[in-house]
Amino acid sequence: VEVVESGGGSVQAGGSLRLSCTASGQTFSSYHMAWFRRPPGKDREFVAVITWSGDSTYYSDSVKDRFTVSRDNSKNTAYLQMNSLKPEDTAVYYCNVRYGSASWWGNGTLVTVSS
Repeated sequence: VEVVESGGGSVQAGGSLRLSCTASGQTFSSYHMAWFRRPPGKDREFVAVITWSGDSTYYSDSVKDRFTVSRDNSKNTAYLQMNSLKPEDTAVYYCNVRYGSASWWGNGTLVTVSS
């Protein structure tokens, strides 16, 4: 499975960005899609996940009520809408695709939030 993130960039605090994650494969609708991030000098951390059906979503406490994860199975794409961005949201954001015991990662997209 090939995983490609896009949509990163630079934004001022309080602004918004939408990240996209496109995954190859004919079973996209069976994949759980998750977002992680790695802030500068820190370990990678969980951000959000959406189940294969799209019925359930989970968020880390640090992004809850500001970020929204969604998916469009017709486009093999998941999204992370990020609002009210803070400088501490600065990180490389990674998409993680999970299917059964298998897991695939993209190369990440950089988000920089300036104060």
